[in-house]
Amino acid sequence: MEMSTVNIEKPEDINFVLGQSHFIKTVEDMHEALIAAVPGIKFGLAFCEASGPCLVRWSGTDQDMIDLACKNIEAVGAGHSFIVFLGEGFFPINILNVIKQIPEVCRVYCATANPVEVVIAETEQGRGIMGVVDGFSPKGVEGEADIARRKEFLRKIGYKA
Repeated sequence: MEMSTVNIEKPEDINFVLGQSHFIKTVEDMHEALIAAVPGIKFGLAFCEASGPCLVRWSGTDQDMIDLACKNIEAVGAGHSFIVFLGEGFFPINILNVIKQIPEVCRVYCATANPVEVVIAETEQGRGIMGVVDGFSPKGVEGEADIARRKEFLRKIGYKA
């Protein structure tokens, strides 16, 4: 078995969700769930089929996000993995529970705009995701000024009143 990492390549502010599912039906079910959850959502979705023709299956509402999804999931290359890239102004907090409620979804590895390395194990059979490195290691514990900045940021982006 060989271990490696794959960097997710994306614009800095673009959010994505990486996970694992178990059935080709995921692509259509996820598309339907996302457009029902957030009217006007811009996204691209790609899924690595793990049997039959073993194709990258895809869908979405934004061609740039679809292209990002296909490029990145092909690089990951792990059976039954999926990735959803969200267009600017759309966030995982609005779709994460929707994705987790799709019956085919087995696991969500991360939902972030951070730089991500996907840890891959490769055997003679294929590739699997062992986990992710999401962002960077902590540099310390927040102080009062950091708490104030966190609270101000959450209100600025509309997630707290």
